[in-house]
Amino acid sequence: MPQTDYPFVPSDVSMYRRLRPHADTVLDEQTWDDMLLPQYSARLTSGVSIFGQQELHRRLHAAQPDAASVARVRTLAGDQDLRQRLQSACADLRGADHEISETLYGPAIAPPPRWAAALPWLPRAFLLSAMLALATGWLPLWAVVLGLWVTLMVVQVRYYDAVQAWRRILGAVQLMLRVHTLLARIDDPLTATLRADAAQAGKLNRRTSRSMLSNIPTVADYVDWLLLHNVRHYFSSRKAVRRQSDFLRSSFERVAALEADLALASHLAQIPTYCWAERGDEIRLTQLRHPLLADATPLTFGMTQQGAFISGQNGIGKSTLLRAVGLYLIVARAFGFCYAQEAQLPLLPVYSSMQNEDALEGGESLYLAELRRGQELLALAARAPAFFIIDEIFRGTNYLESVSAAASVLDALAQQGRVMVSSHNVVLAPLLKRRYAPWCVSSADGRLQLAPGVLRETNGIALLAKRGFDAAITDKADRVHAWLSDYMAHPEAVDHL
Repeated sequence: MPQTDYPFVPSDVSMYRRLRPHADTVLDEQTWDDMLLPQYSARLTSGVSIFGQQELHRRLHAAQPDAASVARVRTLAGDQDLRQRLQSACADLRGADHEISETLYGPAIAPPPRWAAALPWLPRAFLLSAMLALATGWLPLWAVVLGLWVTLMVVQVRYYDAVQAWRRILGAVQLMLRVHTLLARIDDPLTATLRADAAQAGKLNRRTSRSMLSNIPTVADYVDWLLLHNVRHYFSSRKAVRRQSDFLRSSFERVAALEADLALASHLAQIPTYCWAERGDEIRLTQLRHPLLADATPLTFGMTQQGAFISGQNGIGKSTLLRAVGLYLIVARAFGFCYAQEAQLPLLPVYSSMQNEDALEGGESLYLAELRRGQELLALAARAPAFFIIDEIFRGTNYLESVSAAASVLDALAQQGRVMVSSHNVVLAPLLKRRYAPWCVSSADGRLQLAPGVLRETNGIALLAKRGFDAAITDKADRVHAWLSDYMAHPEAVDHL
């Protein structure tokens, strides 16, 4: 079977995580987007079927790492031959064009209606009556033939769409069962749990398959419309899936988990630097890089129980640093590794506020959106320990109110959780010094560096000239800046502008 990567929408990928019993999700939608996890997931799941994609998505949202999975990934990362054999066995999964977790974990499949037991007899009755009518020419018998024919057509039309949709679902189920048996043939401890019931997987696969006649193009149409093979198979295969739902869920979880492990191990084999994260109360990251940036400058960052206040010039990379640290926390919790030389991280859920926007449809301004998110973060902090990442808090209102509100909210948040915040309002640094250690991102000799301290030289006005603004505008901006800096001491200076 050719390896085709079918596109799946985000709701398909997240279906398994949303339906899985006792889901322990610790990522909300805004954090998922803020941390660029859609882009990261797309890179991680290149060449991975919907089964592996759904399992990786689930792990990224999970509150606790799966120790068994981490151990399997570490084994696979160091064994290229085993990876290749398992990947070959999993290749057929990529032929699935429908997700099946909704079928397995959603509402139970309804049993077939009682009259479905009569379906095998309906085509026989039609054929027998047609032959008798032809032999005898008796007109009332032709009425029976016509009635049976109409009944056949009504059943076919009534269930045609449902049969077609179920065919895609069942096709994905059968691919999973086939891969289950192929993986079980590989003699390795990683496949031991699949070998225990490989025979059951093969038997169920055969039981849900259609007859040989259904594979002959022209003949298939006749047996479907005349003998109702497709409708009868629809009911019988749904009944088999319904009866074997526990086994199918177990098979799904094991096959999806192994494909996800393979994806992670293959990913690690392609990246230049990674380490297995250690657990600790402090954050220590040596030579960290954002995995979505090929030419990112490696930085070293540390953070104690105290929060971190990040400052730096415009465009220097503050937001990228925040996203990198947030992603490291999420990936280390989900997968056990980090894109750094060394890493020590706490096992905490991550929540962020980085991309608040105006909501035109809901009539919500930027500042109202920021206030709503601030309330959400405070509520989350009151519920359980967490790590909060905030970029340019309260930029939707004037400077004085922004600084005032930010100082109050950030102080309250740091009393209940761990916080990493960046802002151009460097006056926040001394206001928050009891709970936030200052860090400054700067550039030296064309390379980024991160060191304790607060930004001293801003570049907002300098960028006006670099972006081609007229010199007169730049000069006026310099004068306004000088006046604003001295306004509180000399308010009469406004007359000289």
